[in-house]
Amino acid sequence: MSTAFVIFGASGDLTARKLIPALYNNFRKKRLPETVHIIGFSRSKFSDEMFREKMKSAITAYDPDQYDNDVWKEFAQSLHYQTGDIEDIDHYHALAQRISQLENHPVNLLFYLATIPELYSKIIGRLHEASMTVESGQSGFRRIVIEKPFGKDLASAIALNNELHSVVSERQIYRIDHYLGKETVQNVLVLRFGNAIFEPIWNRNYIDHVQITVAESVGVEHRTGFYDQTGTLRDMFQNHLLQLLMLVAKETPVVFEAEALHNEKVKVLRAIREIPSEYSSRYTVRGQYEGYLSEAGVFPNSQTETYTAIQLYIDNWRWQGVPFYLRSGKQMKEKSSEITIQFRRPPTQIFDIAAGKTELFTNRLSICIQPDEGIHLCFVAKVPDQGLQTRPVDMDFHYRDSFGSHAIPEAYERLLLDALNGDASLFARSDVIELSWKIIDSIRSGWKSEFAPPLLRYQPGSWGPDAANILIGREGRWWIQDCKGHHSSV
Repeated sequence: MSTAFVIFGASGDLTARKLIPALYNNFRKKRLPETVHIIGFSRSKFSDEMFREKMKSAITAYDPDQYDNDVWKEFAQSLHYQTGDIEDIDHYHALAQRISQLENHPVNLLFYLATIPELYSKIIGRLHEASMTVESGQSGFRRIVIEKPFGKDLASAIALNNELHSVVSERQIYRIDHYLGKETVQNVLVLRFGNAIFEPIWNRNYIDHVQITVAESVGVEHRTGFYDQTGTLRDMFQNHLLQLLMLVAKETPVVFEAEALHNEKVKVLRAIREIPSEYSSRYTVRGQYEGYLSEAGVFPNSQTETYTAIQLYIDNWRWQGVPFYLRSGKQMKEKSSEITIQFRRPPTQIFDIAAGKTELFTNRLSICIQPDEGIHLCFVAKVPDQGLQTRPVDMDFHYRDSFGSHAIPEAYERLLLDALNGDASLFARSDVIELSWKIIDSIRSGWKSEFAPPLLRYQPGSWGPDAANILIGREGRWWIQDCKGHHSSV
């Protein structure tokens, strides 16, 4: 059975930079269905040929190393364009007719909502009115892929879920978070559950604390309008950072399939200890980089945070008492996404004491998600010919060294292929979305209370407000940066 992949918002930046290059690379690797038609839908007036030329320019601009003219010519034949107004039901009927013209027999349909979130409900409703979402034994599958943000709080996420569920079943919905498509993020599960040496010590008996950092060196750039209404907590924590936390903290699933994986994520979210409003200043930090108020489109007295740090606890048998420190910000010193597992110190450190050391060493496992993708295990070794002097050393794994410079594909390649194949393992289920928003809403409630932490200024090119160092330093800990155990401070 052939497949039609319909992109709403096809004239936008996401389609050109991510979606079409990902579909092209899957085609180049012979992973797409044997017969597939990719149909762009947008108000811009393009012909098929104009759309193909626009997408070709995008491929050569954003992914020139993968471009092959002969492969492109073959792939381009599957690209089509339908001019349409998202609010006009007649244009959906025209889209259905266009699909019938391309394929005069039953066809699988995958709809990708690459539009602003405000249009999601309208598109879903119109697809239903045009009878394009109903599955039957003869129709093929009907699936909807939705970009983040999925709602702006718990209430809006529940409302959007209800709208979706009134039209399609949960198994037809694919809520995308491109972080879960990254090879290094998926490798967290392989590292934990595919190696016998880690899982036995992956608990409160051996781990002192966990750090998760997603730092960006750029400012808000072209996203000012969206960002000033959203902030770091809702933009990064509700999806990216909580997803990483779930991968680190979840229990071993019985089988590696979507429902089992999601079930374990739900258990983690339910076990996260709520931060009462009166403790908001103790367990959260919020900041705004100097110069943010001068960015075009930012409100003059904006209280939007561009940096957030949080200390969380997971109240279950595995993690009771182990703090999880999460931080994310813009205009920081480096672009970096990493997870650091800090192990406990040995009960006694006879070598350090004998050498006269006062700073005691602990083992550390750093999972670098980007940009230097890899894993670093830091342990102590004796310095040759120096008595009992010891020094931390690294055992390194780098993706590019082991698998080649082009080993890591764009996250959208994997995610689009999974959606086409019906594998929802790397997508978010409705209850995961709603529980994530419940946690974020609770923190935001504290920020609106009389106990709210102050909005602190920090210098661009730093690691954020000094209060973040105080947050983690109260119990003698410090932030780790660059996947090799180096300290980072403001």
